[in-house]
Amino acid sequence: MSSNPATITGTALSGTTPNRLSRLLLMGPAGAGKRTQGVALAQRLEIPALSPGELFRNIIGNNTPLAARLRDVIAYGGYVDDDTANIEVGRRLTAPAFSDGFVLYGYPRTLNQVRHLDDLLGQQQAQVDAVVRLDVPDEELVDRLLTHEEQLGRIDDHADTIRARLALYHERTEPLIDIYEARELVVTVDATGTFGQVRERIDSALSQLPRGSAQATQSSSLG
Repeated sequence: MSSNPATITGTALSGTTPNRLSRLLLMGPAGAGKRTQGVALAQRLEIPALSPGELFRNIIGNNTPLAARLRDVIAYGGYVDDDTANIEVGRRLTAPAFSDGFVLYGYPRTLNQVRHLDDLLGQQQAQVDAVVRLDVPDEELVDRLLTHEEQLGRIDDHADTIRARLALYHERTEPLIDIYEARELVVTVDATGTFGQVRERIDSALSQLPRGSAQATQSSSLG
C-alpha cells in the first residue's frame, strides 16, 4: 500500500498532487451502495476501507453477551448503541493501518458519533476531508434490499425491517449531513444506475470539492 494517499484530479486518481483526499466518509441509507462504492474508492485512493457494520457482523458470530445484544439490534433494524460503535471504530481508526487515511462508511450515524470521530481525528491532528452522500429514492432502496435478501438471506432485510431502517436513517442520520455541509465537505451523488456510472459521478464530484474550509468551521458546525 502506498504511503502517499491518492488525489482525485478531474475524474482520474493520482498519488502525486499535494491537496490530497485521505479521510473520507460515505453516507447514505441502507442499500445505497456504500460498501460497493466505498471499497472501490478506497482501492483507487490506495487507503483502507472500514465498515462498522462488518465489524459488528463478525462480533455476532461469537458466543458473548455483546454478540447476543447486537443480533437483536440488527435483526430489528436498529442502531448499535453509541458506546459500542465508538469503541469499535476508535479501536480500528487508531491502528497503524489507518494512519494515512481511510474511507469510512456506515459511521457516523448519530451526533454523538460525529463528535467522537472529530475527537479521534483531532488527536491525530487530522480531520474529515470529504463526505460523499449517496442519493437513491426510498422505493428503489427497498427493491434493492429485498433482492439482496433473496440472494444472501440476511436476517436484517425483511420488508418491514427495511422500511424501519430507512425511517431511522432519515430521522437520525440524514440530518448529520448538515454538519458536514457547514464545513463545505459534502458532495451529493446520484447513486442510481450502474456501478461504473456511480463511480464516475463520485470521482467527478470529489474533483470539484472546495479545499481548506473544514478546520475553520468544525467547532461551530456542531452547535
